[in-house]
Amino acid sequence: MATGYVYDPRFLEHTLAGHPENRHRLESILQVLTERSVLERLTSIPPQPISEDRLQGVHTPAHIARVRQVAERGGGHLDADTYVTRHSYDAALLAAGGLLGLVEAVLAGEVDNGFALVRPPGHHATRSRGMGFCLFNNVALAAHFARKEKGLERVLIVDFDVHHGNGTQDIFYQDPTVLFFSIHQYPFYPGTGWIAETGQGAGKGYTVNVPLPPGVGDAGYAAIFEQILWPLAERFHPQLILVSAGYDAHWDDPLAMMLLSVPGYAHLAQELVAMASHLCQGRVVFTLEGGYHLQALAYGVLNTLYALLGEQEVVDPLGPSPHPEREVEERIQKVKALHGL
Repeated sequence: MATGYVYDPRFLEHTLAGHPENRHRLESILQVLTERSVLERLTSIPPQPISEDRLQGVHTPAHIARVRQVAERGGGHLDADTYVTRHSYDAALLAAGGLLGLVEAVLAGEVDNGFALVRPPGHHATRSRGMGFCLFNNVALAAHFARKEKGLERVLIVDFDVHHGNGTQDIFYQDPTVLFFSIHQYPFYPGTGWIAETGQGAGKGYTVNVPLPPGVGDAGYAAIFEQILWPLAERFHPQLILVSAGYDAHWDDPLAMMLLSVPGYAHLAQELVAMASHLCQGRVVFTLEGGYHLQALAYGVLNTLYALLGEQEVVDPLGPSPHPEREVEERIQKVKALHGL
C-alpha cells in the first residue's frame, strides 16, 4: 500500500522547555522512523498552511484572532496548560493544513492512507477556545473539509488518546454525518466523555464515548474495538476514517494511568486499517495527538505505520505492562445497550 505522511521542521518551532508537549516528541518519532528506514518507504505530502476561510469553518474568528495576537506579542498562555510562542500560530496553521492536504491526497487516490506527524495537537480545541495543549482542532477541520469540500456524507472519527476529545465532540455534537468515537480514561482531564454524552438533536446517537477507569490495558481495548467500534462502524458505513492518535494510554506514560502496551497499540492500528479496507476502500488517516513517554510514542507511531503499509511487524523495546489489567465487560455492555448494539 502507498502510505503518505506529513512532516515539516516548522512543527518543532512550537515548543516550550519543561512542558510535556514539546519538540522532543516529534524528534523522537523521526529518529526511530529514520533508524528503521521507514520514512524512505512513505510518500511525503508537503504541508501548506490552512486558509482563514477553512479555519473559520470550524473555529470562531475571535478564537483565531486570539491565538494570532498572542503569537504576535511574542507568546503567552491561553490557559494554564496551553502555551503559545511566537511561532505557534504559523505551526498550527501548517499542522491543520497538512492534515487537510493528506486527506485530499487519500481521497484523490494519490496514496491509500496516511499519518500526519504534526504539532501542535488538536482534539481538545473547541470552536471558540484552545485548551489541553491544543490550538486548532486538526481532526475536526479535516472532517469538515471532507464533508463540505469533498462531498463525503459520512466520516468516522476514532479518538484513542487517553484524554477525551472534548473539542471534537463539541464541534460535531449535533451532526449526524460525523460519527465520533472516543475511548479514554475517566474521570480525567478534561472531565468530559461520560457514556450518557451521545449527541444532541439530529446528532443524537452519533457521539459514542467509552469512558474507562484507570488500569485498562490491551485486552480491554481490544474487546472494546471488537464489541463496540466494529459494529458501530459497520452500521454507519463511513466513507473515510480519521484517527486522533494519542499514545498516552501506554502503561509507562507519565500523564495517565492506563496499561496499553506498544503491541496493544499496534493491534488498534491494525484493526483500524482492516476496518477502512472493509468499509471505505482503505481510506484511513491518522493524526498525532498526545503521548509523553518518548519511546512509547515513537514505537507506537512506528508500528502504526507498519500497519498502514500492510505489514504485521511489531517492534516493542518496553515490554508488557507489569500490572494486572482491569476488567471492562460491564462497561462494554452498558455502552452496547445504550447504542443498540
